[in-house]
Amino acid sequence: MDARKDRAGHQKVVRVFVMKIAITGGAGYVGSALVPYLLKNDHEVTVLDTFWFGDHLKNHSGLKKITGDIRNQFDLRRAFKGQDAVIHLACISNDPSFDLNPEIGKSINLEAFKDILHVLRNENVARFIYASSSSIYGVSDRHDVTEDAPKSPLTDYSKYKLGCEDLLKRYGMGGIWTILRPATVCGYAPRQRLDVVVNALTAHAVINKKMRITSKHNLRPNIDIRDMVLAYDFALTRDPKYVDRKVWNVGFENKSLFQIANMVKEVVGGKIPIVEDPDNDPRSYHINSDKILDAGFMPKYSIKEAILSLKTAIDDGKLFSPLDNPEYYNVKQMKKMGWS
Repeated sequence: MDARKDRAGHQKVVRVFVMKIAITGGAGYVGSALVPYLLKNDHEVTVLDTFWFGDHLKNHSGLKKITGDIRNQFDLRRAFKGQDAVIHLACISNDPSFDLNPEIGKSINLEAFKDILHVLRNENVARFIYASSSSIYGVSDRHDVTEDAPKSPLTDYSKYKLGCEDLLKRYGMGGIWTILRPATVCGYAPRQRLDVVVNALTAHAVINKKMRITSKHNLRPNIDIRDMVLAYDFALTRDPKYVDRKVWNVGFENKSLFQIANMVKEVVGGKIPIVEDPDNDPRSYHINSDKILDAGFMPKYSIKEAILSLKTAIDDGKLFSPLDNPEYYNVKQMKKMGWS
């Protein structure tokens, strides 16, 4: 066992043990960083994924990959059977991709969740972590948006994230559950995404030597993908009494798009113009993550470090044709698969 202190200096016990963990969507952006971390810590991991965006998970004796669909109860049962914990990451993960086919998006992001809860109960899974989103807050002029703040989701994507939270709170899953509401994840991962703000600006700055932002003043919370991985590990290994039925924001830097662009400029170096190209996206909010900090979680990375991780990956040739490859853009890959 390991002992940590919360921000008030109180010692709290963390029970560390080897687990069998199933991850839906484990081959995606966050999963491609989370799975190797869990394997390195001797957990056994089962990934249930369609592998629409490729398979960047290296084979490992502790890793089982299931090509399947969360809308199929048989696939869910195969993945969840004998597991100590399930982390539900799988979804159509941004608004443009969701809008390509809203009916399919709803079936994956909302309707499948009822079956997930049903199979969790039937398979007696002890712990469940749901990856919600801080986008459920929509637009807020509050300086700090805490977990109990009013929700005003602006898109079907964020509405269904909130809808799944409501289902989990209403029906449970027979065991311990935790909801994380991540900020926008950024930084390098084996299955890279370049359609999120920090990553997109960094790629354009490194390759095109220019950046475009939609609004100077809109606030966007972000989190380095390595801290997101640590947050999932924290929720998995914390004593149940500290995580059961908890809802946590997870994002520790709230910056305007203009501030983020200037961070990119500073890390990348050189003369890189920032062009404002307004669109109709009104999202702007400043999340407060004190609850997870008070529970003992300690982030280690910054937006600047996420920018540097991506710049280094591009410079080292880990990403091929960074601004053209559909695999780095959810909506492009889905169009390639015939979704529209």
